[in-house]
Amino acid sequence: MESLRRLLALVVKEFLALLKDPKSRTVVVIPPLFQTLVFGYAATFDLNNVPYAVYDEDGGAAAANLRANIEGSPNFQLVRSLDSDHDIPDLINSRKVALVVRIPPTFTRDINDNKAVVQAIVDGRNSNTASIVLNYLTEIITSFNNERMEQRGQSPPSRLAPRAWFNENYLSQWFFVPGIVAVVTMVVTVLVTALSVAREREQGTFDQLLVTPLRPLDILIGKAAPGFLIGMAEASVIVLLAVYWFKTPLRGDLLALYIGLVLFLFSAVGIGLMISSFSVTLQQGLLGMFIFAVPAVILSGFATPIANMSPAVQYLTLINPLRYILIIIRGVFLEAAPLRLLWPQLWPLAVIGLVSMVMAAWMFRRRIY
Repeated sequence: MESLRRLLALVVKEFLALLKDPKSRTVVVIPPLFQTLVFGYAATFDLNNVPYAVYDEDGGAAAANLRANIEGSPNFQLVRSLDSDHDIPDLINSRKVALVVRIPPTFTRDINDNKAVVQAIVDGRNSNTASIVLNYLTEIITSFNNERMEQRGQSPPSRLAPRAWFNENYLSQWFFVPGIVAVVTMVVTVLVTALSVAREREQGTFDQLLVTPLRPLDILIGKAAPGFLIGMAEASVIVLLAVYWFKTPLRGDLLALYIGLVLFLFSAVGIGLMISSFSVTLQQGLLGMFIFAVPAVILSGFATPIANMSPAVQYLTLINPLRYILIIIRGVFLEAAPLRLLWPQLWPLAVIGLVSMVMAAWMFRRRIY
């Protein structure tokens, strides 16, 4: 009982040290909320109002109909109608437009012979954006062709009837916002935990802690508890923002979500304590956090699919806890995945959490003695 009382006193002391420091308090509260809002609006693959120009050399009814279809799309915004192809390089090079649609002078005649060609000149400096722009334009051209065939009493040889499961409106925000829950929670948890021991060493109070009746395990738990509880609180706040601010559907079971978060936070706390064991100053702890966080985010599947990475890198992602929690959170949010389907992600997360905590305890004891 006395040991538990001392442990609770240490946890309270850690919270007071964290919350009484204006810099630490600011780091814990303001940046996570700001990052959530910024990433929620900025992290998206959707393009709206893409600036484009059109060079219509035909001027016929068919060309006018095609131009109207493009102008009526919410994805495009007409910037300029060209009279000469000499203006095209300047518009592309200056980034005033991302696309130039060139309709040849024989378009009306050729379309009646089913051999018309429309040229799309796209800014390829950002290959991802260029691909999305071309996909939008391809959909418009396909719709235009189908309309003309129906007007002639013909029907297309085949039609594509797409049906999306889980993300019916193809909103990339629904993909990114749940991932922000994991990324921001990891950064805050690792940061708070990594700086806890470093702060004591830098202020010269860590040696005083060692002469107390607290055992090394008690000190380790006392340092880990604030990071875990703050991470859980941050995750809960961001989940509320995702649901009520960004209107991201939460279709699954909260129990499955929080089981995944608990296991993930154990991993994050263990990694933070390992970083803290090596760090003598706050600057070293902060640097160690960034050395871990940046590769972890890149190798997690947050923005780019893991399947597209090289085989060696794919094997490396197996030890990244962020990889598994992203699948769990997105599964709960969008797929309403039950706990049994999430088990292949939960048990590796539990193993990583156990190994990281054991290694943190070993390194912590070694640094003490």
